[in-house]
Amino acid sequence: MIATALDLRRDVYTADFTDTLRAGTIAMKAALDAVRSGSMQQALVVVADMRTAVPKSAEEQIFGDGAAAFLISASDVAATVLHHVALQDEITDVWRTESDLFPRQWETRFIVSEGYLRVSREAVQTLLERSRLQISDFSKVALYGPDPRSQTTLARALGVDVKTQLQDDLFNTVGNTGAAFAPMLLVGALEAAQPGQKLLLVAYGNGADAYALEVTEAIAQAQKNARRGLKGHLAIKHTVENYETYVRFRQLMPTEGARRPPLGASASATWRDRDAIFRLYGSQCTACGTIQYPPQRVCLRCQAKDRMAPVRLSDKPGTLFTFTRDYLNASIDPPSVMCVVDFEGGGRIYCEMTDRVPAEVHVNMPVEMTFRKISDAGGFHNYYWKCRPRR
Repeated sequence: MIATALDLRRDVYTADFTDTLRAGTIAMKAALDAVRSGSMQQALVVVADMRTAVPKSAEEQIFGDGAAAFLISASDVAATVLHHVALQDEITDVWRTESDLFPRQWETRFIVSEGYLRVSREAVQTLLERSRLQISDFSKVALYGPDPRSQTTLARALGVDVKTQLQDDLFNTVGNTGAAFAPMLLVGALEAAQPGQKLLLVAYGNGADAYALEVTEAIAQAQKNARRGLKGHLAIKHTVENYETYVRFRQLMPTEGARRPPLGASASATWRDRDAIFRLYGSQCTACGTIQYPPQRVCLRCQAKDRMAPVRLSDKPGTLFTFTRDYLNASIDPPSVMCVVDFEGGGRIYCEMTDRVPAEVHVNMPVEMTFRKISDAGGFHNYYWKCRPRR
């Protein structure tokens, strides 16, 4: 799905790494090995997790959702991996079966002392011994932690200066994002890194991963090219109005559905229109240059037939041409803000707006496209593009 939405070639190799909190750092190791061996020139590692806790529990105050992505390459890199240590450890501390909506966990002192602290400390100490580095050599430490207190305890046990070396833990802004937590911390560290600095990445789950990285001269260009980054996303995040809204979003409270026919979906129709749905391709008339969406055979301007070239619209900024607030639509976050968006350079789309404050929506508002889940229908997840305010 991600490869399709990114409009990558069909021969791009894809793989899933799941079922552990270390899924992201394990995938990074596989990508590094593939690039170093020459079987791949580049590899994109995307790590995402959504941690849902029992309502009104202590974990609900800590858990969060998030994602991070890294492009692994053999050249022009912003940071190089100097050393890596991976330890496996079989312990039943925090787990979730396929049928569980919420994670389960054993007694807190046991999972912290015999699991997290013991294994993570061993991984870091092993890395320092093998690399002949000192903890003081690292400018920033991206350290996984189940909670702020345990993370600080481990940092101090490793000799990390909590005030200057420990990367912002995100607990007060995002929360513990599970598999994505340590990778997101690394993104935060890279955003402010300088050439020559060393970074330490530590992930925990069924063992531990420890990476020692060194920032290169290319970091400045990478920071410049970053479209938004961690700080940018935190700056534009939209806070839901109340707890009830959050509970509805997570479907943690049964509510009466809309008294209308159930939503439908067609796997065959989705497959036929996959370029328009997933890649957000429109068509551009080769005779007069007019862009249309969805793709058409006949140009609405010059009536030329079958003279269309595909054009990607997902990364084009847009302007809100008109909109309506629909309070009757079956939505978990009414009203539905339905929009007509004009793309820069041509083209127009009818879509829903997300991450918005309904009262602040106005004509000529700058918007951007974002790939989102639309509904569950037909027995599968349905994805499409929505617009959101450019903040």
